[in-house]
This record gives sequence, C-alpha cells and structure tokens, in this order.
Amino acid sequence: MPLISKVSLIQAPTPLHRLNRLSADLGLDLWIKRDDLTGFAMGGNKGRKLETMLADAIEQGAEVIVTCGAIQSNFIRQLGAACSVFGIQCAAAVMATPYEYQPPFVDGLRKENGNVLLDELLGVDLWRYADGTWEELYRYAEDVAESYEAKGRRVYRIPVGGSSPLGAYAFWEAGRELQGQIQEDKPFDWIVFASSSGSTQVGLCHCFRGTKTKVLGIASDPEPEISEDFAELSRGLAERLGEPPLIADDFRICFDMVGPGYGIPSKDGMDAIQLMARREGIFLDPIYSGKAFAGVLALAERNELSGRICFWHTGGVPTLFAI
Repeated sequence: MPLISKVSLIQAPTPLHRLNRLSADLGLDLWIKRDDLTGFAMGGNKGRKLETMLADAIEQGAEVIVTCGAIQSNFIRQLGAACSVFGIQCAAAVMATPYEYQPPFVDGLRKENGNVLLDELLGVDLWRYADGTWEELYRYAEDVAESYEAKGRRVYRIPVGGSSPLGAYAFWEAGRELQGQIQEDKPFDWIVFASSSGSTQVGLCHCFRGTKTKVLGIASDPEPEISEDFAELSRGLAERLGEPPLIADDFRICFDMVGPGYGIPSKDGMDAIQLMARREGIFLDPIYSGKAFAGVLALAERNELSGRICFWHTGGVPTLFAI
C-alpha cells in the first residue's frame, strides 16, 4: 500500500463512549464516536479528510483551493480553517440549497450566521449563486477556479464534501482507529452515521469488509443512485489500498430520513436532536447527524437495529445557529 502524506489538524483518536440513558431507553447497547470533538475548527469529521487533501495540495504547490457546496457547508468551514493554517487562499462556489432534480418547497438553513459567519472570519472567498442544480454548482466552481488561474494563481480543486479517494482513505483510517478502541471480543454489530457525498461510508465499508460489523449510512441526499457514486469512489480507494473495489450493492443506505430534502431540517431530525440533548447532553446538527440519529430511533423501533451499536457523530454543530 502506498504511503499517503498527511498534515496534522485534528486531535485523534476522538472519544468513544456509551450512551447509558439512551441505551436503556432503546434496549440497545448504544455507543457514540465523537467526531464532533476532533478539536479543529469547531469539530467535525471533515478534518480527517483535510489532513490528506491539504498534504496533497501543499505538495502540488497550491496557492488557492477551490471547492463548492451549500452555503452552510461544514466542509467549507473546515477547509477554510485548514487553508488559514497553511497560508493558502480558500474559495468556494455556494448556493443556499442546491438540489438534484427540482427545488425544494420549503426553506432550508439561513444564509447567515452558523458556518457562514465562521467562513467570513476565516477569510473564505465565497462566491454566492442563486439556487440551482448540483451540476450547475459544479460548473460555477470550475468558473471560480479558472478565474484564479487567469490571475496566475496555482489552483487545487477539491470536490464537494471532500469526497475523493483521499477523503475515503482518511475514513478507512478512522475505521481502524475505532477498531483500536474496542475489545476484539466485543465488536460492534452496527456502525450508523449520516451519509451524503460518500467518502465516510466508502472508507468505513472498506475498513470493515469481511467482519461481522454492518456499516449503515442514513442518507442526507434523496438520490437513489448515490450508491453508484459510492462504487466509483470505492474504485479509487481500492487502488490505493491494493484490494478489490466494492460495488453499489455492497453499500447499506437508508433513505427514510431525508425529509424535505438535502440541506433542509426535518421534524424527525429535530426531534432526535432534542432527545439526544435532553437524555445525554450532546448536540447533533439538523442536516446530517440529527437525521442519522432519527434513523437509529426509527430502525430500533421497527426492530431492524439491535445489539451493540456505534453511532458515529460526524459533527456539524454550527448549523444549529442557522436554523
């Protein structure tokens, strides 16, 4: 396996601990992996991916890093912080609520406060566009990159959410981190987390393939073909790991908790946030981890989730201040 360069951004391993009150409530042995406590730029799992991506960008002599996403993107916030650490300009094409097929019929998060405030403090160059499709947003991001290149700047492009083979590799490593925190005779039956652009799920699925642990992503995107995107990402990761890629059918994805759409809080998600706060004193976010925990609750109620469970808290807490 080739050596993957990394910079140091996060504090790892992140804590793993049992949720005693919710375990009793739900009849599960429920644990939480605290990537909200990565210790970098207000926490979140994106810092793991950025350790590999920033190393690659620095090796390539990047002066500007360009990405895209929703305006309240957790990834853009952490990318902006990582760029600040290494003296690189961060630029991002953003929409309030990008969509795949048609615009949502309800409002999403606010266009200020939350991550937007933090982006501004970090000096992120936000290029704001009217809501449109993800494909339109990707084209806008390329326009941003080309505008910097026209000024003679060396640009490094990062896809939405940091979902690249390097990002997936970071979560393959995160899975190994979790394996090192548990006793060999007490593996988890399930790992459950919010799944969106794919690198988290692809990395964990590669790490736990061939074990008794089932890896389940609770989708934040209403795109049934998303597993095909995961399979493509797996091919890039598998090449780096020197092992066969996964196929679309290898990915367990639950779409029941998407709610009104990507980037829009749901009633089930908000109820789950309140429950976690009032039972365990832990804050989830309305776009990813809140919906993911709502999935845990629904699956447990239907007896489709049982045994020893690890709920992976991927972070995103600043978006609570943009509801």
